[in-house]
Amino acid sequence: MSNRIISEILSEPDAYFLLQEAHAVLNREKEKRIQFYNEITEQEKVEFINGEVVIHSPVKKRHNVASGLLHRLLSIHAGKNNLGFVGIEKIMITLTRNDYEPDICFFKNEKSVHFTEDQILFPAPDLVIEILSDSTEERDRGVKYKDYQSHKIEEYWIIDPEKQTLEQYHLEGAEYTLVLKSSEGLVKSFVIDGFQIPIRAIFDETENLKAIRAF
Repeated sequence: MSNRIISEILSEPDAYFLLQEAHAVLNREKEKRIQFYNEITEQEKVEFINGEVVIHSPVKKRHNVASGLLHRLLSIHAGKNNLGFVGIEKIMITLTRNDYEPDICFFKNEKSVHFTEDQILFPAPDLVIEILSDSTEERDRGVKYKDYQSHKIEEYWIIDPEKQTLEQYHLEGAEYTLVLKSSEGLVKSFVIDGFQIPIRAIFDETENLKAIRAF
């Protein structure tokens, strides 16, 4: 898609001026992003997306349940096997243009070994998990999907807590491939060694505890 957009711009006789204008806009956006860094606090969940500050509203209980149950599974497995760092909710990842706070993310040891205790901005993770809500679904399936793909985040999960389904995307070449979309069966991570759980364990406390005992 990027090659097509570039070709369209270069086909215009005023391509040089269009690129100059885009450069100026991005410079102003960069200044706004610096201001964003200076003003963010630990109290709010906020993101910087395409030049705009996005403040998130409180989540519904089912969103929180899915997030907590999945984070518990990931943390126990990653900690037990010394695989890396699992972040939840307030870990801000900073990409080329945008800054996101995914619901859950995972960094392999190659990255996490360099993290400090006071660090607040993080690089692209190896796995990102977004849990859908009415206010975030368009971004989770749109700009975030494209951005995670462009920055070669190897694995992306989209979880729908209302339908209790999981979509698993894996980076193959330059694009994500949908590997799995289901509410039943097992999901096996590509980037977290040995992590395989029943999908039901993300939504059901009893199944979650069974999965923990199986680790």
